[in-house]
Amino acid sequence: MRTLLLALFPAFVPLVVAATPLKVVNVSAPAINCVFNPSCTISVNDTTANIAMSTGGTGFLQSRTFKGVAGSPAAGMFGYEYRIDLRKAVGAVAISCIDWMTISFGPVVGSLNYGGDAKPDQVFVVTSGGMGTIGLASAIQNGSSIKFKFASPLCEGDAPGRGDSSFFWGLTAKTQHQFVTATLHEPGGATHVVKARSPM
Repeated sequence: MRTLLLALFPAFVPLVVAATPLKVVNVSAPAINCVFNPSCTISVNDTTANIAMSTGGTGFLQSRTFKGVAGSPAAGMFGYEYRIDLRKAVGAVAISCIDWMTISFGPVVGSLNYGGDAKPDQVFVVTSGGMGTIGLASAIQNGSSIKFKFASPLCEGDAPGRGDSSFFWGLTAKTQHQFVTATLHEPGGATHVVKARSPM
């Protein structure tokens, strides 16, 4: 009996999923569009969700999706982009910021080349030719969840138009979108749960 119990013990040990860093590359627009369309233009569909900051002021999370067309490296796949915009958010009693975001995303396509070096990438950040000023420090996947840490905290302003916006950052998946929730974190500990798009 003791031998049987020892043999069965591994079956009850929970599997530990290792956190995996995703490769992040900086890209420019419209060049990044060429991965999804040979004409280097894409038709996008956007969703925005308000972020009510802890010290007052409201920003938003923008989720963007588009499909890779025939003849492109991402043909038949789906592009996902995100951006946090706090430019019009004004702190009423202090300035609050966001330092990371997590979202349940699932499998990320890792065979595409976004950076132009002929090596496969997993996450791209549109640092030129688009909106925003703050990029990513890292993207870590743990199971289906991905944590995006910003290069510096995104902060609201002390007057309208003086807050921060991230660059668009993106990934590719093999399935079209569904609506889920993303969690945004403030350095002080407050969190915000907002609607976002993610692969089915």
